[in-house]
Amino acid sequence: MPPESQPSSDDLARYLEQRGELSKPWNLQLLRLQKLKESKNAMDPEEYIARVHEAHADLMRLGQFWKGREAEVFGGNYQPAELLEPLPGSPEDR
Repeated sequence: MPPESQPSSDDLARYLEQRGELSKPWNLQLLRLQKLKESKNAMDPEEYIARVHEAHADLMRLGQFWKGREAEVFGGNYQPAELLEPLPGSPEDR
C-alpha cells in the first residue's frame, strides 16, 4: 500500500485560514507538527526530539481545553449556556 500523502504545511495553513479555523488550538498543533515533520531532515536529531517533546507537552495541556466542550469540538454542536455568567451589569461584570 502506498503511503498516504499529506498536505504541505503551506497548504494546510491556507486550508485552515480559508475555513476560519486557524485560531483553534488543535489545528495549530496539526500545523506545528506538519512543519516539524518537514524540517526533520535539516535538524539535529537531538533538537528534533526536543521539539517533538515540546509539542507533545503542549498537546497534553490542551486536555483541559476539551473538558465540557466535547459536543462543540468533536461534533460541531455548539450551544451557548442558557445563563450568561457573570450577568451583564452585575458587580462581577467587568
